[in-house]
Amino acid sequence: MIVAEDKDVLKAKLKEHFGYTSFRGNQETVIRNILSGRNTFVIMPTGAGKSLCYQLPAMIKDGLAIVISPLIALMKNQVDQLNAYGIHARFLNSTLSKSEITRLKKDCVNGVVKLLYVAPESLNKEENIEFLQKVTISFVAIDEAHCISEWGHDFRPEYRKIKGMIGQLGDLPVIALTATATPKVQLDIQKNLQMEEADVFISSFNRKNLYYEVRPKKETKKQLIRFLKEHKGKSGIIYCLSRKKVEEIAQLLNVNGFSAAPYHAGLDPDVRIKNQDDFLNEEVNIIVATIAFGMGIDKPDVRFVVHYDVPKSLEGYYQETGRSGRDGLEGICLMFYSHNDLNKLEKFNKDKSVQERENARVLLQEMEFYAESPVCRRRQLLHYFGEEFTQANCGSCDNCVHPRERYDGTEAVKIVLEAALQTNERFGLSHLINVIRGTEDEYVKSYGHFDLPVYGKGGNEEIDQWKSVIRQALIYQYLEKDIDNIGVLKLTEKGKKFLAKPHPIELARDHDFTTAIEDEEVSTERPAAAKSYDEKLFEMLKTLRKQVAKHKDLPPYVIFQDPSLEEMATTYPTTQEDLAAVNGVGMGKVKKFGKEFLELIQKYVDDNDIETATEVVVKSSVNKSKIKIFIIQQIDRKVDLEEIAESKSLTFEELLTEIENICYSGTKLNLDYYIDEVLDENKQNQIFDYFLNSETDSLEAAMADANNTDYSEEEMRLMRIKFLSEYAN
Repeated sequence: MIVAEDKDVLKAKLKEHFGYTSFRGNQETVIRNILSGRNTFVIMPTGAGKSLCYQLPAMIKDGLAIVISPLIALMKNQVDQLNAYGIHARFLNSTLSKSEITRLKKDCVNGVVKLLYVAPESLNKEENIEFLQKVTISFVAIDEAHCISEWGHDFRPEYRKIKGMIGQLGDLPVIALTATATPKVQLDIQKNLQMEEADVFISSFNRKNLYYEVRPKKETKKQLIRFLKEHKGKSGIIYCLSRKKVEEIAQLLNVNGFSAAPYHAGLDPDVRIKNQDDFLNEEVNIIVATIAFGMGIDKPDVRFVVHYDVPKSLEGYYQETGRSGRDGLEGICLMFYSHNDLNKLEKFNKDKSVQERENARVLLQEMEFYAESPVCRRRQLLHYFGEEFTQANCGSCDNCVHPRERYDGTEAVKIVLEAALQTNERFGLSHLINVIRGTEDEYVKSYGHFDLPVYGKGGNEEIDQWKSVIRQALIYQYLEKDIDNIGVLKLTEKGKKFLAKPHPIELARDHDFTTAIEDEEVSTERPAAAKSYDEKLFEMLKTLRKQVAKHKDLPPYVIFQDPSLEEMATTYPTTQEDLAAVNGVGMGKVKKFGKEFLELIQKYVDDNDIETATEVVVKSSVNKSKIKIFIIQQIDRKVDLEEIAESKSLTFEELLTEIENICYSGTKLNLDYYIDEVLDENKQNQIFDYFLNSETDSLEAAMADANNTDYSEEEMRLMRIKFLSEYAN
């Protein structure tokens, strides 16, 4: 055992086990506290080295250290890292077989394992409690301890039972660790674990290397692609709220030339683990994920974290953004924001209990305040976690780099503080605003607050304006939240002094996100702005198409169809890759017909100073799905079309539709082996001649032509595919 004065020995152990020569921040103090057998509460931001605080003591102390952790992915990541250091760490969870569990328990009893990661659900099982009662345990570490609190994010009911579970194992020292805890959450964690007497170590929440930015959720996919182009090749995480959105964005990024993989709970576990490992091993640059990804993931060079959807809480947002720049270098945190996201999240909470709904509503309100506030983002985040940031300008957030308009807020702050004081500091934001604006609702009536001197003083200003004043009064510490009563606002000493002797206060105008329009329901099979294409360029492309078609003695539609030209006039492709990504083109057509079209578009872009396709969203590729790849492979192997349809439970008509989509996206298909069986050479030549001389490839027009009465619709469709494959692709 190392005693407090063995400073050199402790550093030697750090070097021996982890290869580091010095501790960071509070690490050494925390470790000494744990080694002395004291209950310890560690609040340390993501990337500051929380895990080492219990991992090193586990190596030094006799016995097995139990680490309670919420996620299987987190356990695996930590155990893999420790094993790489030669440390005997294991996890006990539902992924293990019976024989693996038996071997693990034996190794723990025999003292081979030094750290055992376990989920609270597994720890709660009677057979696991009985097994651990036979083991010499050094201490219990509770990672992600914020999961204990009903007042924070990621609440897990099983976490509130942990104290009882530990009690069955003996009188053991407890170490609780979290990266995000407001003062109220801190208090709740300590009360639940009955460790009010614990030594508390709080590190600064200020991550100086992170840049925070909030943008309106408008043309979001286009904004995202542009942002990623600016950071091409860098490692990043994109968070979405739904599994469906994760899959959609991951596909969008891959189609646009980025290396991306999805991660969510609905994926097969093997796929999920592979995608996580690929990201950690730099096989994939970008992970698109739900919040299930990233807890405890120790990847130091994540350069950006994008929130495609608004997170459920500031705690969650802070923790997720904290996964960028853990090496102290660049980390960009971009969030797309709209009120519609908040409305969606509100709906998710409708089936919760009244108390849970209220808690979730307060967390969403804080998220709204953060996004819309003009105050330094860093200052807001630190204030939320009970830390003061005194710099006027952090120089590393959008609000500081691009300051909002400022105005004299002295009288407004005075009115807000008077309202809080005259209502006896027992109410929250909504009630104070009703009093200030003279809105006589049932609460104002029941408390008689319509008789107060401040009642109606601010009736000329809108609700949002008073919200802004109140939250700026909070951030500048004229008001504070009552830690025991959620939502209640009280005056600080600073606020009381201001009321006694007012002085000028400057406030800033909030961001206006009312113009942020959701663009998420637009199908990725067509460009988002397909109806607003550049008409002048479109006409120029049509003229060129006519010239090329005449020169090659082909119908114009064989070169490129109108929807393809419309998309070119929307996305301005100037490279072969960009043009190949246009719906109905593909690299085959690019090689065949693309040169003159690319030259025309490039000249038009240069002459008119236009953004090119490298900065504009390109639709999802038609032939990316598994079924289309399967069809192409089967046709290459000359498998009978009826057999292909049957193997995928498709009707023959549905299969033809899939084949047509593949063909129209620019892929050349050879169906001769099938067509030769169902159509004689004469019929083939007649239909071929029809399409060669027709001005359109419309099936309706083909079937209406009097010369085609001898042919079925299926035969016409098959020959159209053959014709386009030979001439267009």
